Amino acid sequence: MPKYISGDKKFEDVPSIRNKALRINLNENIYGTFAEIGAGQETVRNFFRAGGASGTIAKTVSAYDKDFSDAIYGIENDRRYVTESRLKKMLHHESNLIEERIKREKHPNKLFFTYANTVSTIDFAKKYKGHGWVGIRYQVDPNEEYNEITLHIRFHENDAILQQKTLGILGVNLIYSAYYKFDAPNKLLRYLYDHIDKDKLEIDTINFSGPRFENIDNRLMSLQLIKNGMTDAVMFGPDGRNILPAKILYKKNILAFRGSFRPVTKVNIDMYEKSYKMFLSENRVDEDRTEVIFEITLSNLRAEGEIDEEDFMHRAKLLCSLGHSVMISNFQEYYKVVEYFSRYTKMRLGLAMGVNNLIDIFDEQYYRHLSGGILEAFGKLFFKDLKVYLYPMKNPETGKYTNSENLKVHPRMKELYKFFKYNGKVVDIVDYNPEILNIFSRKVLSMIENGEKGWGDMLPKGVSEIIRDKKLFGYRENKTKIEG
Repeated sequence: MPKYISGDKKFEDVPSIRNKALRINLNENIYGTFAEIGAGQETVRNFFRAGGASGTIAKTVSAYDKDFSDAIYGIENDRRYVTESRLKKMLHHESNLIEERIKREKHPNKLFFTYANTVSTIDFAKKYKGHGWVGIRYQVDPNEEYNEITLHIRFHENDAILQQKTLGILGVNLIYSAYYKFDAPNKLLRYLYDHIDKDKLEIDTINFSGPRFENIDNRLMSLQLIKNGMTDAVMFGPDGRNILPAKILYKKNILAFRGSFRPVTKVNIDMYEKSYKMFLSENRVDEDRTEVIFEITLSNLRAEGEIDEEDFMHRAKLLCSLGHSVMISNFQEYYKVVEYFSRYTKMRLGLAMGVNNLIDIFDEQYYRHLSGGILEAFGKLFFKDLKVYLYPMKNPETGKYTNSENLKVHPRMKELYKFFKYNGKVVDIVDYNPEILNIFSRKVLSMIENGEKGWGDMLPKGVSEIIRDKKLFGYRENKTKIEG
């Protein structure tokens, strides 16, 4: 731990919010600005109440008036205020002011910080629960560049006062953890929920940057959010960076693919290309307002009860390299995926899947926890403007194809299946490539691990080279030779 930060052991047990704020206040080197917009001065209030704040708080500002806020931080292109862009401007503007006004010659050991949030709490009609961006830009050594932690939150409480109180606790946890737990980011994440029940607040996006976080992969941090029960789904874009789900899903048509993608094969891409073409031909589906999502469930990432983070990164890198957006979710049932997408859009939804996945959807065992059983699940699944695009399966022994016309579900489910099938909710992908239907991810993976030849021909162009160059999925150059 840097010499500028005390390691006083009396604070090592989980401290109260007051003691966290007090510990920050009593550190003679930590000094900075609080800029809070939209939900009151809830975080800084804890530091004032703790005592000893005069040596910690350089300034506190709450620019509630939009014109006044624009005069300080500038005007956003989209004219919105509760955005990541706004938070970043607040953090950098206030940090620059501290550097300008407090001379290093006089205060060589000061660790400057700016804490900021821009938040919208629940509305009077209680229709929108509220959300916001929270972040800190700070130093742990006066001779280093600034570190930065930013996160997006969604409120689940039904009272604005309670939301404000929760925000204030979160802010203290963030500042405290940023200074005293920065060397253990996984622990830092968990400490954000000290004295906060997870059903009160959801963190669905987090990003770390700066010299102390150079070796942190933010995708793994996103995975920890799901693993710790802080959110049900996280997303990252083709560039591999974490992305706010609402940013790309809001008012969009959404086509989703669920799979293991271990690794992504020619079959996966053929399913994507053919279903995407069909989806775009649907009424009211505009390509410019359509998002394609490749989804991996948390259960698919588990190996012997634990999440295999290395394996997760392998899959993510391949999908991103092909230009796709990836969602990691905690949803085992498809209807929960549809409910999640429905948070953000009322436009058309599509699910592309194989025959086995559709058969599983009609398996009653997955819905025993619902009071309405499978009918309740299907009401949620198909209530929205949703369609399933079904990719066929070829029996390797008989050579026969299974599609929506001849697949077999449980006898009790036959009439239910017919209802959705003949109402146009399930449609076949017909222009598939029959020459690749014998390709399965598990077979490719086994060939890679066992050093067999020929697996490169089963993958999309360029994927085998990435596996070779980055030594993914157990590939070893002395065991196998890429064939393309």
